[in-house]
Amino acid sequence: MCGNNMSVPLLAEAVTVSGTERETAAVIFLHGLGDTGHGWADTLMGIQLPHVKFICPHAPKIPVTLNMRATMPAWFDLMGLSPDSPEDESGIKKAAENIRAIIEHEVRNGIPPERIILGGFSQGGALSLYTALTCQHQLAGVVALSCWLPLHRSFPSASSGNKNLPILQCHGEVDVMIPVQFGALTAEKLKYIVNPQMITFRTYPGLSHSSCPQVQPPSVGDDSPSRLPF
Repeated sequence: MCGNNMSVPLLAEAVTVSGTERETAAVIFLHGLGDTGHGWADTLMGIQLPHVKFICPHAPKIPVTLNMRATMPAWFDLMGLSPDSPEDESGIKKAAENIRAIIEHEVRNGIPPERIILGGFSQGGALSLYTALTCQHQLAGVVALSCWLPLHRSFPSASSGNKNLPILQCHGEVDVMIPVQFGALTAEKLKYIVNPQMITFRTYPGLSHSSCPQVQPPSVGDDSPSRLPF
């Protein structure tokens, strides 16, 4: 393997769950507001797959407007959690650049982009959607949990044009932080950005703004060179 993690700032401190055999696929999973990569790495360690590397980077600590400017891990600033809230456009774009740098690092180290999945929860899911839709590579897909599409008004023109990007959205039906209706609106918007048959939107009765064992990761353990299925 070539490349230096130190040249990619988010990789230097990221939590990595390595495969038990030669790694031919990668899942980059982004945590939510106020969390770190450790929280989801523990979960992913329980589903360790032979050929798959799981990468859980930590968001930088920044002041967050929504939380009275308190400093906490956040991928970008949040002003509100409704479709009409103002957005941190420069912060979102910078965060997406940082995640694309991880993708490029993995590609240079021999993992094809069509064997790389982006995933995330809440703000991390939002960033994974935006990054995948604006990435020049054709990725394997996106797993977007309890989230929304940032800068949604800029799409479809902001899209890189990869119409066959599989997207799995999962949302709790009693989520009061990011209501399931927001997730449904996102799913409808995505149908104008990628081919509609690529969108899967699943809801979970009784689930709030959290995860549950029903929300399974994509199947990426198969060492086939074809695009990874969900």
